[in-house]
Amino acid sequence: MSNDIHSSDFLVIGTGLAGLLFAIKAAEHGKVTVLTKRTIMETATSMAQGGIAAVITDEDCFEKHIEDTMRVGDGLCHRSVVEEFVTAGPKIIGELVQMGVDFCKVEKGDEYELGLEGGHCERRVLHVKDHTGLDIQKAVVSTAKATSNITILEHHMAVNLVIHQDRVRGSYVLDVKSGEVKRFVAKATILATGGAGKVFLYTSNPEHATGDGIAMAYRVGATITNMEFCQFHPTLLYHHKIRSFLISEALRGEGAVLLGPDGKRFMDKYHEDAELAPRDVVARAIDNEMKRTGADHVWLDISFKNPEFVKDRFPAIYEECMKGGIDITKEPIPVVPAMHYVCGGIKTDTHGRTDVKGLYAVGETAGTGFHGANRMASNSLLEAAVLGHNAAEAVKETLEWDLDASLIAPWDPGEATDPDELVIITHMWDEIRRLMANYVGIVRSHKRLIRARNRIGFIQKEINQFYWDFMITPDLIELRNIAIVAELIIKMARMRKESRGAHYNIDYPEKSSQKVDTILKKSLVPID
Repeated sequence: MSNDIHSSDFLVIGTGLAGLLFAIKAAEHGKVTVLTKRTIMETATSMAQGGIAAVITDEDCFEKHIEDTMRVGDGLCHRSVVEEFVTAGPKIIGELVQMGVDFCKVEKGDEYELGLEGGHCERRVLHVKDHTGLDIQKAVVSTAKATSNITILEHHMAVNLVIHQDRVRGSYVLDVKSGEVKRFVAKATILATGGAGKVFLYTSNPEHATGDGIAMAYRVGATITNMEFCQFHPTLLYHHKIRSFLISEALRGEGAVLLGPDGKRFMDKYHEDAELAPRDVVARAIDNEMKRTGADHVWLDISFKNPEFVKDRFPAIYEECMKGGIDITKEPIPVVPAMHYVCGGIKTDTHGRTDVKGLYAVGETAGTGFHGANRMASNSLLEAAVLGHNAAEAVKETLEWDLDASLIAPWDPGEATDPDELVIITHMWDEIRRLMANYVGIVRSHKRLIRARNRIGFIQKEINQFYWDFMITPDLIELRNIAIVAELIIKMARMRKESRGAHYNIDYPEKSSQKVDTILKKSLVPID
């Protein structure tokens, strides 16, 4: 067998909570190869501050969590999915604790210290100070590395999925360090590539959150759903040196208030829950205040709380802000809304199955119907864990399938040459992100979406020409993917003739009486 062919039962692309938990569970059934285009710790999971929502006290109940999720999802959550994921919460927490996640407990007690966040009627957010995701990531990484049957390869970037006879057989993968394109063959391919925040100019996401899994799945004919619901987190740190640093919603859960440029509180004018309103409401309110006053940011103030409490509860945020010269115990924090989470994605069932045989999706990459039109705070880690767990059961159905490496031809670069003007990639990347921020952001309109549609079409033609003319690079792969994701967001935003959840169109300000998901599916064609 050629040195560029790698075979395993299961191929996982992505190393966040969903991907690694899948790998840990699936390793009981067969051999697992896990790929990440950066390092294993560079994930959206690692950056999650708030926590993971689950019902674990007598004061709370599943029905409350279900109803909160349904309400925040603004009519589009699939109730059966919400019920399945919410009721799995306690078991998931138990598994994470067993792996070594040390969730905070009340002082001198065995009960967990639970946070309150927007949309929740009860305190149910388990956390590790304000660096919950990092601790979860460390735990699943440690467990995965200690699990036999798992091979982890860093700096390996998926280029295209390979489909043969209507079944995904694996992926072409760029070894970033050597520049070689390798073939990875598997009975089941699991996309766990996270979100697509880098499609927008301002985002809380990691630098490499470019929607790779969604774009690759769309190219092989998988159904994509509800991509218009791009959730903007209300409070990203606004600082000229510190980029993409989120100020957790948990601050507002502990009493922090939003102030306009005049120093006055404004959220009580927009929603009865004020700072604890759903994220779409808070983000639009901040956007409106900024446009109304001409300010380039607003303020989030928790300086009136006990300084020792603030430092103890939010150590990572305190330290990062101090690096930027902001003492959050003494002064308010400058914040702006930023693209945070894709509520839709590759359409799957609750076990990660897509409508393309052999292809599964988990985590933010998947569109399960759990979040509806707007994700409730701290439900994302819950969904990621449940999907990873469930998908590991589902893929047992593929174990009897053949694993014929000869079906994947060697990578053929054709007449491609080394790119001589990489600045073109940088320019197109920047143009897409500014285009999306200006025309497809928090507030949309019919005219803005048409402009965005027309421009993204021209840009994609340029990208495709560049893709065929030159040897692939990581930047080119990501550029190609964000262009496809941008196209999907624009098309689905134009399809939705209403305002609902995270999608707001000034030309269609009311909700429709029909509660339907948007779906797009590309005709299945030979891979590019």
